[in-house]
Amino acid sequence: MKLEDRIRRSISQRSSLVILRADFAKMGSSAQIGRVLARLVEDGKLVKVSKGAFAKTRINKFTGEPTPAGTLEVITAELFSKLGVEIAPSRLVQEYNSGKTTQVPSGATVNTGRRRITRKVTVGNRTLAYENHSRRTQV
Repeated sequence: MKLEDRIRRSISQRSSLVILRADFAKMGSSAQIGRVLARLVEDGKLVKVSKGAFAKTRINKFTGEPTPAGTLEVITAELFSKLGVEIAPSRLVQEYNSGKTTQVPSGATVNTGRRRITRKVTVGNRTLAYENHSRRTQV
């Protein structure tokens, strides 16, 4: 069985939306895996969301084009869970959820705590933003 067939089968059997390049490290060399994943992106089976991270696609019923199978927020939560990074809702989302404000937060922002993260995560035309809270007191 060809490497591409094994990777396609592995992706279809996964319940998760996010696929990491590292998930296939035991199947072949880095170059082989890169070529297969690039071909799957070309074919519309996957969409690249970050370096070494891909998301499954589904066919949009209006345009007929492949689109990510989840929203930026869902894909982000799953991606950082797989990477072992704890994230929390942003300050604005927390204020909205607690009822301190009625203004609905726009854009996708996550709180990374004291971690500094520079990974660019893009789904469609939306990009994830980061905020981190240090222990400094705010005046």
